[in-house]
Amino acid sequence: MAKADKAAAIAELTEKFRQSDAAVLTEYRGLTVAQLSQLRSSLREHATYVVVKNTLTMRAAADAGVTAFDGQLQGPSAIAFVTGEPVEAAKGLRDFAKANPLLVIKGGVLDGNTLTAADIDKLAALESRETLLAKFAGAMNASLSGAAALFQAPLSQTARVVEALRAKTEQEGPATAPAPETDVAEGGDES
Repeated sequence: MAKADKAAAIAELTEKFRQSDAAVLTEYRGLTVAQLSQLRSSLREHATYVVVKNTLTMRAAADAGVTAFDGQLQGPSAIAFVTGEPVEAAKGLRDFAKANPLLVIKGGVLDGNTLTAADIDKLAALESRETLLAKFAGAMNASLSGAAALFQAPLSQTARVVEALRAKTEQEGPATAPAPETDVAEGGDES
């Protein structure tokens, strides 16, 4: 590979690292071209799967400030650059690795944080962003409904008390009020 080609490849990989929300390093030793094409197709919506040269990737990662792959770039390597939903990309890689054990997930990086293969498996076990947002919205709706009921309770209790007093008054009939007592003697002066 000519020096100019290497520089261009490093620049392209550096840009992919910078633009990606996450990146997952894999080893694909033993997979066929058809299997790699199938993996690319399954990830297409959430990630770009690229076979990389280890030395060029080390330089690109260093230029992008990514240290997650230090010491892991050995053997035939490929990286899934995630530009969509990281959970969905992790699920796609996990599911493909289950069906094709020759794909080995080595590690990754998410928002600048290093991920192990176990971390990526945990990420894949999460529900999608849309599902989590829907659950959150449902919980918020339930909380708001509870608050509305709490605010309505004193008003409805007051209405029930007023209605009970009105019903009691109707049953007993109009009450006659006693005449007020006075201290003044009839027809006399106060002295």
